[in-house]
Order: sequence, then structure tokens, then C-alpha cells
Amino acid sequence: MNDDLTRCSSIHDTAEKLAHAVHEGHRTMPEDRPLLVCKPKKIESWRIFKIMAEFIEGFDIIRRYGLAATFFGSTRATLENDVYKHATELAGRLTKKGFAIITGGSSGVMQAANKGAFEAGGASVGLNLNLPMAQTYNHYLTEKFGFDHFFVRKVMLTYASEVYVYFPGGFGTLDEFFEIVTLVQSKKIRSVPIVLFGRSYWEPLLAYIENTLYKKLNAIDESDMKLYTLVDSVDEAYDYIIANVAC
Repeated sequence: MNDDLTRCSSIHDTAEKLAHAVHEGHRTMPEDRPLLVCKPKKIESWRIFKIMAEFIEGFDIIRRYGLAATFFGSTRATLENDVYKHATELAGRLTKKGFAIITGGSSGVMQAANKGAFEAGGASVGLNLNLPMAQTYNHYLTEKFGFDHFFVRKVMLTYASEVYVYFPGGFGTLDEFFEIVTLVQSKKIRSVPIVLFGRSYWEPLLAYIENTLYKKLNAIDESDMKLYTLVDSVDEAYDYIIANVAC
């Protein structure tokens, strides 16, 4: 009984602190919002308010789409042309099956996927990041939103879709891949199809995972390597997604 009272009192105190912080944050929000570059010396109420506002707006966007596929991949136009063509074609075919296509909203593979959705007449969503060197939105979006906080955007991308498709990319693409795999592995999110597109790009990494992480270090289980599926064509990706997505 005493434990329950203590817990209720703690929740009440936390709620009061949060309500006060949100109120103060709304009142004191600076026009020029400084970056968080080190551990803060004090709680900045305006920053808490901004984070909460981004979560609310982000969840409000993704809840509108009952069936969705998130595409990841390089922002750069340095990959082989076939990569972009495949992203466009796969996104277009999924759109015609009722999927909304969600990307980071910028260039490269993201633009290719958004183009496929847009030209197929479906929902094409961009969840971008506001950076000091601004990322531009591509021209194939039916809805877009820019986040100041990377982690809030990652949460939105994580909970937005019923399937995650990874084309070749850089640090950001790999970060998102390992984030989703870790969340599924640790059962923090439900198991969803994770599709890796392009054998020549992904096979060296998957070989490292199998030979070093699994066989040499025993750092993962054999079943963990079944959390993702490697494909090398639009047909293969499309057929796998249609057969394995459950919403």
C-alpha cells in the first residue's frame, strides 16, 4: 500500500514538473534556438517544450497512414543509376497496393522513392531534419515535416511503417538499419519485414556479421541473422513484402 502511494506521489510530482516546464517552454521559446552541444547545466524549459511539440506533430502525421513503407538510402547522386530506378519502381508498385511511402524527404534514394509514390498517385511523405547546412526537400512529396531533433525524427521513422527497405547509403542508412534490427531483436518493437536491397552493397557487411559477430565472437544469436532479408531485384523485394507484411 505504501509503495503504491509513493509511486502515485512520484508520478504526480513528475507530472507537475513537466506541466510547469511545458508552460515555461512555450513562454520562453527563443527565436534563435541554440544547439545542444554539451551536457546542460540547467533544464531549459523551452527545449522540453520543443521536443514534446515535435513528438506530437510527428505522431499526428504518421497516424494518418494505415499502411506504409519506409525507404532508406543515400542522399547523394553517386550510386549506380539502377539503384534509383529500382527505388522508384518498387515504391510505385507498393503505392498501387495501398502503401504510403515514407522517406527522409531529401535527395538521392529518398527522392527516387518519393517520385515512385507521387507518380503512382499515392501518399509520399518526407520526414526531414533541420540542419545547419539545410537539406532541401525533394519535389515529390504530398506531406512533409522538418525536425530539429534527430532522435525525434528517428522515433517517427521507426514507428511509421509496416516494412523498412534499405538501399545502399552512408552512415545514416547504416545507423537506421542497426537501430531497427536492435529494436526488433530486443523486442522493443514488433517484428516487421526488414529488406536489404542490393547484394553487392550488403553482402560484405552481412558476411562480417555472420563470420565475426556470430561465429567468432558469439555476440549475436543465429536467429538474429534472420531478422532481415537480402534481395537483388524489384520483383524479389515486392513479392517478399506483399507476402510478409501484416497490418
